[in-house]
Amino acid sequence: MVRFKNDDSAYVGRYLAVVADGMGGHAGGNVASASTVLDLVHLDRPDLDDVAVTVLADEIQAANSLLSELVTTSPDLSGMGTTVTAMLLQGDRLALAHIGDSRAYRLKDGVFEQISVDHTFVQRLIDEGRLRPEDAEVHPHKNVLMRVLGDVDASPELDLATFEVEPGEKWLLCSDGLNAVLRDSDIETVLRDSTDLGAAVDTLVELTLAGGSPDNVTVAIIEVAEEAEAPAPAPVREPAPVTAGTAAVKAEGAAARPLPDQADTADEPHADSEGTGTDGEEAREADSPARAELIRRDLESRPHVLVGAASLATETGQIPIVTKRSAERRAARLLMHKADDAGSPDAPEDAPVEPRRRRRWILLVVLGVIAALLAAVLWVGYAWTQTRYYVGSADNRVAIYNGVSQTIGPIRLSQVAETTNIPVDSLPEYWRSRVNDTVPARDLVHAEQIVDQLRGTAKAILCPQPADPVPSPSPSVLAEALDAATTTEALPPIDACGGQQ
Repeated sequence: MVRFKNDDSAYVGRYLAVVADGMGGHAGGNVASASTVLDLVHLDRPDLDDVAVTVLADEIQAANSLLSELVTTSPDLSGMGTTVTAMLLQGDRLALAHIGDSRAYRLKDGVFEQISVDHTFVQRLIDEGRLRPEDAEVHPHKNVLMRVLGDVDASPELDLATFEVEPGEKWLLCSDGLNAVLRDSDIETVLRDSTDLGAAVDTLVELTLAGGSPDNVTVAIIEVAEEAEAPAPAPVREPAPVTAGTAAVKAEGAAARPLPDQADTADEPHADSEGTGTDGEEAREADSPARAELIRRDLESRPHVLVGAASLATETGQIPIVTKRSAERRAARLLMHKADDAGSPDAPEDAPVEPRRRRRWILLVVLGVIAALLAAVLWVGYAWTQTRYYVGSADNRVAIYNGVSQTIGPIRLSQVAETTNIPVDSLPEYWRSRVNDTVPARDLVHAEQIVDQLRGTAKAILCPQPADPVPSPSPSVLAEALDAATTTEALPPIDACGGQQ
């Protein structure tokens, strides 16, 4: 599979590392990840100390608000979002913030482990004991995310943690393009065997691309070093002791590209033109290239690696320009493919500004259509589940269920269609385990056939054949017993050998 658009963004500096995997269609994913990563870059400093995890969480929430503002000004970005996995090193402590399905791994004291938890539908099923981890990779909804940044939640829930760190331990941040192809054991082997961080990144990316990754692949590896051992500020091309790599899924992996060299500059005021009405908009529009240059210079003042959509944003200015004002926090300005549009001979000199009321009306119509489509999809999906059957347990008895053995939040997608009088405990251990895990059936008739097999199995255990044949009850007696069992409570117990089973 070939993808020519990279929705991943990553930044790795001396104190900060961030990986973001964007989503949201043609225009949204790269905007979301680039804007979020660039909005966190200013945290790459050593003076946050004990408030690091709080500051990191606050800045990620602020980046989420920024994405909502971008959607308000550009409705075509509606639905965009991004994962974020970020770590901030302060002294001998490391703050970690995470949301989505990008991952953080750690290799410390010889132990390799996944530190982050995927915020996916299948991970929730695993946590609830309704799905085995080995079945997650083939689950049809394995890519459904439950928590992300973006045009979804005004205050998304982040996973936050603080860790004591020691020199020599390694951390690996990656987008899901890596673990979708490579097993954790493969990642561990490369991380253990590589003494050069850059070589480890290259190896992981190459293995992922060779395995046919269906997604963008971004990998960052960080090794904790003593402050005295940390190298002096270096050019972007040599950002030791941290290394990051990225690759879009195409014929050959794209290595992490350094930003273009810029001349060293003295401190300059980061002032933006302020104005009202059309004049203010035109001033800010004209000032965008200057602000792009300011952020490039700001990034070059520290050793770092910036890759993916965030790198494209700073190099070309095609997707949001994020800058830091002197008296305000970072703000964003969306400039989508401005250069291409300006070069078109058919492009109008001054496009009329659409009235705000009309834009609001169009947005409401679009939201209404989306809501109607979503309701239709949910109804069709629910109707399909009602054509499915499986055999499970209900009150420790074998039962036939109509639906599928899953839930969406508090909503169960199945209900008991028929309860038998077969105790689950009377079944052999293998079948008891199968029934507790549910046995899928093609239809109701197939489900009844499965129950008949279970009934025969239970009867063979509870009612072994005696050495001397005992006359069995006549068909009329059995018929009377069946007629009498009109409810579950009226059914005779299964251990009544020769009776209803």
